Amino acid sequence: MADASSAVLHVEQVTKTFGAGETTVTALQGVSFVVPRGEFLAIRGRSGSGKTTLLNAIGGLDRVDSGRIVVDGGEVTAMSDDDLLRLRREQVAYIFQGFGLLPILTAAENVGIPLRLKGLPAAEREERVRAALAQVGLDKHPNQIPGQLSGGQQQRVAIARALVAEPILLLADEPTGQLDSTTAREIMELIASLVRDNGMTAIVTTHDPVLLSIADRVLELADGALAQSG
Repeated sequence: MADASSAVLHVEQVTKTFGAGETTVTALQGVSFVVPRGEFLAIRGRSGSGKTTLLNAIGGLDRVDSGRIVVDGGEVTAMSDDDLLRLRREQVAYIFQGFGLLPILTAAENVGIPLRLKGLPAAEREERVRAALAQVGLDKHPNQIPGQLSGGQQQRVAIARALVAEPILLLADEPTGQLDSTTAREIMELIASLVRDNGMTAIVTTHDPVLLSIADRVLELADGALAQSG
């Protein structure tokens, strides 16, 4: 059981539906759990189980119908749109299955996007980008565009972009879904080691049982409800 006193995330009785009337789909059903600071949490479940909706709710991309979500003491479910933008700019970072890189920008330019949004001076930005690329083993590829990189390398750029702004909470939605099994394990191990080295908290969705063994703890979603609570 997670220790609520050291939690960076509280999810309390969160419910989310889409549609209306006969077309209503319940994506989340009273989901509650706590994530202590520094934990690497995996959430598994079949396609359509609510994993992506849950991550989107935690990061403020989706508004929930009821319940509370609190990140580092701030109630996400009560934030204004401007507050949610600041949350995603300063406290929460995403890694997506589809990498989400801008194809016309180099690896370094993609990684530097969060720092530009924060208004960091060019010299500091460039130094942090270099360090982030080095952390993911791409310090020799700063000037290559995504189309010149392998799938695993593109995901490493996406990881560097997520980590460069030093978020409190990292959300990764099926980050290895487009990768072969060997590369997928390398990427998951990289995420886990970087999260631990940087003292962050991470939530990763995956359905690969091999990758689940890397996590500190595993929760399971089934039809929008937690089958195993923590």
